[in-house]
Parts: sequence; structure tokens; C-alpha cells
Amino acid sequence: MSPAGGWVLGVDSGGSGIRVALRRAPGGGPALTWSSAVPAAVGEKGIDARGLLAQVVPAAEELLAAAGARRCEAACVGAAGMAALGGDLHAVLPSALREALGVRVLALATDAITAYAGALGQRPGAVVAAGTGLVAVGTDLTAEGGWRRADGWGHLLGDCGGGAWIGRAGLEAAMRAHDGRAGGSPALLERLRAVFGPAPELPALLYPRADRPAVLASFAPEVGRCAAADPVAAGILRTAARHIAEAAAAVCPPARPGREGPPAGPPPRTDGPAGAGGTYEVALTGGLLRMGAPLLAPLFDELQMQLPHARRVTAAGEPLDGALCVAEALLAGELLLPADPPMLRVVC
Repeated sequence: MSPAGGWVLGVDSGGSGIRVALRRAPGGGPALTWSSAVPAAVGEKGIDARGLLAQVVPAAEELLAAAGARRCEAACVGAAGMAALGGDLHAVLPSALREALGVRVLALATDAITAYAGALGQRPGAVVAAGTGLVAVGTDLTAEGGWRRADGWGHLLGDCGGGAWIGRAGLEAAMRAHDGRAGGSPALLERLRAVFGPAPELPALLYPRADRPAVLASFAPEVGRCAAADPVAAGILRTAARHIAEAAAAVCPPARPGREGPPAGPPPRTDGPAGAGGTYEVALTGGLLRMGAPLLAPLFDELQMQLPHARRVTAAGEPLDGALCVAEALLAGELLLPADPPMLRVVC
């Protein structure tokens, strides 16, 4: 077998579950996929590697059998929390995946990196992943520049502009209306009552929850629905848009008009004409974007103001696509994304 040919495995592990994809490289067509709504557990050692393997290995074996294949040559595991909680994964996964699936080259990455690869492939630029939380990463593809990261610090310390942030701001405005304080929103108070019940009971419902960020984020669509008629809700989304654009601006490489040669890989579809100084690409990805115009209209305006030298493009794919992209590049010996542990580590 050619060293650049074989089956590659992509894994996307996040708060909503685990997804696995298998594809033949190069040019193997659509991937075979498997998914579970059960996320990997987090314990004293961080993300539980053996718990993750208990789902990933049988799923990969099932996909290999369906493909009529025996082994995976390369794999990429992207996991939420890999940078801070991935110690057990780094210790266990390389040998376990080699023994169980024949993986000979492995990349361990944060979900922000696989989101980047899914959105832009191996091109320089910046990606903001906006869901329940929010994180931005960027790179100029040089070892010296490495990866830039902004936010992703969780709902207590950051994730500004993400779903939990918007939901919390909307609930705060509703509680202000309940109290009769300035800055309140009667419209959001009405939606709070419809979704959660009486306002005074909300703290007891919310504070004990282990999934508090997801509960907060569940109210973000209500803010979006109220924005057209409610200036408080619209103001929350304008502020969220500013925060998201600030994160993108913080990680976007500085403009380099003298950079020669085209970026690696086929260009994605653009959302607008490239400006005269449009050196780097910026993409948005994540479930928060499904809110649509109430958030996207102010967000696009903010990106234009804060990143006039960048070119906004449509994300080509999702984090699972990014995991496959990294695995295929590893197999071909053509990985351009800079290794920068603990964000992206390659194990041979």
C-alpha cells in the first residue's frame, strides 16, 4: 500500500456527544459516520480516555467492517477541553488506538482546532466557533506564529457572545423587568415565564444544574425571537456581535499584503467580495449561527469594522470534517497546521 493511501478516522468529542467518521484517502468520497448522544465523562484525570475508547473503538470497528477494511492508517481525535483536560487522552489513546485499530499516526486536538480545519482546511486565517460557548483560533501557518486563541474560558469567565452568554443576558433583562429595575424587558420576562415558569423560581431551577451553560443557552433563541420588536433583546445581540468580532480580531493574523502564492487547498465560497487588502480569511461556525439575521446582521457589520483587512468566507464543514482533514493530511505527510501542544499534538 502506498504510504499516502489508506483509511483515516476522525473523532469529534463534545458536550453533546461523540461522532466518528471513516473515509478512504486520498479521494475516498463520502465518509461513513457513527454518532452517540452520550458525551465522554470528565473525572479527576480530566476527560476519561477509557470511557471515550469504549464508544470509539466499537464504532470504528463497525465502520471498518462496513467498508470492508481491516485497519485505520491515521486518525485525529478532536475533543472539547483537550487543552486543559486532555492528560488522560494523551497518555492512553496513542497505544490503545494503535493496538485496537492499527493507527500508526495520530493527532490529538482541541475541538477549536478541528473546527478550524473543518471551516478553512489548511489555509491561514481565523475561525470563531460559536455554540453554547465561544472560542476563536487563528494561525498564519508558521511555526513561529503557531496558534492564536481568544476566549473559550467557560460561562463564568468568558465565552462572551456565545449561546450561554446571550441566554444569561436575556434572563437578567427578564429578571430586571420582574423587579421593576431599569434595563428590563417585559417581552423577555414573558418568554421566561413561558419557558421556565414563575420568575422567582428560576434561581432554584438554574443554580443546582450541572448543565447550567446548556440551560442558559436554551434561552438564547428566545432573545433572537424578541429582537425584532424589543430594543433590549436587540441590544443584547448587538453586544454579543461585538464580542464575537473582538474574538475574531484578536486571533486573526496581521495583514501581510506581500505574502506570495495562493493559500493551500481550494478556496471556500465567499460571502462577499474580497476587499483590496483581504489577505486572510475569517469563518464562523457552530450552532449559534442558526439564530439567523437577528445576530448575523450586526455580527457581519462588526466584522467589517473590526477586520477590514480580512475576508469573510462560509465555513466549508464542521469539526468532524476537520478531524478527517487533519487525519488525511497526516497520512499524506502534508499537515500544514502548526503543531502546538496542547492544542494540536501529533503522535507517530
